[in-house]
Amino acid sequence: MKTFFKTLSLAAILSASLISQPAWAEEKTDFKVCWSIYVGWMPWSYLQDSGIMKKWADKYDISVDIVQINDYVESINQYTAGAYDGCSMTNMDALSIPAGGGVDTTALIVGDYSNGNDGIILKNADDLAAIKGQNVNLVELSVSHYLLARALEKVGLSEKDVTVVNTSDADMIATYATDDVTSVVTWNPLLSEIEAYDNAKLVFDSAGIPGEIIDIMMVNTQTLADNPAFGKALVGAWYELMSIMASDTDDGIAARTAMAEASGTDLAGYDAQLASTAMFFTPEKAIEFTKSAELPGTMKFVAEFLFDKGILGEGAPGPEFVGVSFPDGSIYGDTANVKLKFNTTYMDMAAKGDL
Repeated sequence: MKTFFKTLSLAAILSASLISQPAWAEEKTDFKVCWSIYVGWMPWSYLQDSGIMKKWADKYDISVDIVQINDYVESINQYTAGAYDGCSMTNMDALSIPAGGGVDTTALIVGDYSNGNDGIILKNADDLAAIKGQNVNLVELSVSHYLLARALEKVGLSEKDVTVVNTSDADMIATYATDDVTSVVTWNPLLSEIEAYDNAKLVFDSAGIPGEIIDIMMVNTQTLADNPAFGKALVGAWYELMSIMASDTDDGIAARTAMAEASGTDLAGYDAQLASTAMFFTPEKAIEFTKSAELPGTMKFVAEFLFDKGILGEGAPGPEFVGVSFPDGSIYGDTANVKLKFNTTYMDMAAKGDL
């Protein structure tokens, strides 16, 4: 199975990344990271607009530009091609696109896992089993596709029982509003907006697979190695904001209100989305999750899904084609091809007050 973003990213875009890679492997002072709209990634918008990111970048004599890209998959493609030093993405998409394409990537900040922020909506039906025989609109080969596969298993169905229709996240709301669309799989804030339709029924969400859809700021491994100040500034800024937004102080309310407005909702709507997000507001919580015994098993499950779909790197002979390393030094997959690294070094610094 191929989609437009896989054929682009693993052909033209990844060939471009080979040209861009020498620029990564050097000391530098100017950095760029990108993000797309999602409840757990709205802090990146606020870090840029509030000046918190600049404060931390100035501390380390660097500059960090945080750029919003409206299309989620496009943001990952641009990171993979070397246009950005970091990008917010899920564990699954990091494994399939940059890591699967040969771009060595590190999970710098494990921000949260979806605990209801990704879901399946049916039109005028309240039972997931009713999805059988339907066209299902989703961003193909994204976490939405993964969620669908996991959900179908739970009701004794498989993907052969539905027809997947590739749909950009930017078009999802308008697509659902058309008469001939009967089911969609998407994430917040799009999920909440579609769920508000009178005929929309949420029949399954990511709370049914807790800890599997993980939201992370991924950075280029070589860039991080050559420029530790980049990692320190990002992590320091992030956890300063986490402590603010987790509070009910005036500053916390103001921060969450700004994030709500930037994502097209109000404070109550954004807080509702946060309630279905397992946010790691402290580095200690993020470290605990990243070092958990469950994470390697999750990544094995994800790799098997990607291989089954034919998208775990060009010519992957099996689900262990790409190596994934974990904080305890263990590796899932090919030890000679470790391209995705879960590393708590910088989150550890934050926890110890060493930034």
